[in-house]
Amino acid sequence: MQALKARVKNGRLVMDEPTDLPEGSVVPLEIAHGWDELDDEDRAALHAALDQAEAEADAGEVVQEKDVAAMLEAIG
Repeated sequence: MQALKARVKNGRLVMDEPTDLPEGSVVPLEIAHGWDELDDEDRAALHAALDQAEAEADAGEVVQEKDVAAMLEAIG
């Protein structure tokens, strides 16, 4: 059996894998333990950082890609 991968988007598992299954089929999934190597403390820190990044983006506190590229060129 081939292992498939899915991404979490808006709290849902999203897969982009071709299949011959009929529309509406229910497919059982199993989350592999240790799949991301994060412990509870690391996971909490990750979620806090993501929440902070989202809040900063919502507040318009962002840096444009071209500006990041220019900064990296200046130090590299």
